[in-house]
Amino acid sequence: MKTAIIHYWLVGMRGGEKVLEQLCKMFPDADIFTHVYNPEEISETIRQHKVETTFIGRIPGARKHYKKMLSLMPRALESLDLSAYDLVISSESGPAKGVICRPDALHICYCHSPMRYIWDQQAQYFAQSGMVTRMGMRMLLPAVRIWDVVSTARVDHFIANSSAVAQRIDKFWRRPSEVIPPPVNTKRFRPAGEREDFYLYVGEFVPYKRADIAVEACNLLGRKLKVIGDGVLMNKLRGIAGENVELLGKVPLKVLADHYAACKALLFPAEEDFGIVPVEAMASGAPVIAFKRGGALDYVIEGRNGLFFEEQTAQSLANAIEQFEADADRFDPMTISHLARRFDTASFVRRMQTSILNKMALHQHMDPWLKELSLRWGVEPPFPTAADNPNDSKFPLGSAARVPRPAS
Repeated sequence: MKTAIIHYWLVGMRGGEKVLEQLCKMFPDADIFTHVYNPEEISETIRQHKVETTFIGRIPGARKHYKKMLSLMPRALESLDLSAYDLVISSESGPAKGVICRPDALHICYCHSPMRYIWDQQAQYFAQSGMVTRMGMRMLLPAVRIWDVVSTARVDHFIANSSAVAQRIDKFWRRPSEVIPPPVNTKRFRPAGEREDFYLYVGEFVPYKRADIAVEACNLLGRKLKVIGDGVLMNKLRGIAGENVELLGKVPLKVLADHYAACKALLFPAEEDFGIVPVEAMASGAPVIAFKRGGALDYVIEGRNGLFFEEQTAQSLANAIEQFEADADRFDPMTISHLARRFDTASFVRRMQTSILNKMALHQHMDPWLKELSLRWGVEPPFPTAADNPNDSKFPLGSAARVPRPAS
């Protein structure tokens, strides 16, 4: 069986690339196709594979300005010759799923999110852009949205990385999806000793992450806050940070793990597709105080491993901090850490393997390779599904299983 993996761009190692790493291990002979490739910023696991770029990768300056080439990406994907491949797995966050496969090929899309800058966060991106960019967006985005929806018909099965992303897939694309959370290396983190008197924020300093809310909430209450990360809003955060706020910048993994294990709680004010940072903090025994939207609904269980705040404002977060402090003793670090293990890398691999085998079993032309792959992975037919195991359900933890889904 010849396998192709399509990834939007390879210019750094973030959550999407961690998923790609595991797919590379599952399919060691797979070829990778992407728009832009910077091997110096990519892990050895990915570099061991044959990586081919679309014509965008050959445009001068593409490594730096690839996001400005969105209008070229549909044509670039459709220009790829995938006629030799039996299984195609696309990793979608930027344009990746729109490739054209053989009629008898199986196309599975692991979706980190439909492109947020053309759908649910279009207004935010528009507000942050200059006049020329806004004019271009007005002309470009309607056509990109049409292509984005039309290209979903080229995918046989969707897998979403969270219940929030599954809801977006249903809303914008009108397609069902299975939820498999991304891999988190929880083994790197452990609870350790007594927790100290400070709260923690970890993440990029970009507008949608809302680090400013964490800083302002702790300013209101006079609570100590340590902030780990860097980004375009660093100067803004320096300007609003009180004496109680310490900006640490980027730190080594060991320092990050020590802060996870020592903080009173992690403050998570962003609406993320999934959010790996809170799971890492929980693996270290830290409760999470999270905005009640997005991926956090899949792993925060109110009163067991954290609390929610309802509005994305400093005052709402400050109220949640006071609520947390009134009953902080009920949060047991070992219980919190144990719950986080459900999202480790091994769980992701097991869920993906059984999901892919089940989807192959639905297509008779995949039969020649189904037995071979199941033997290689050690998964015997009939292949289990999430419904077969109530302890490994569609929503492995969290409140998402109990939140009513709005009608489409």
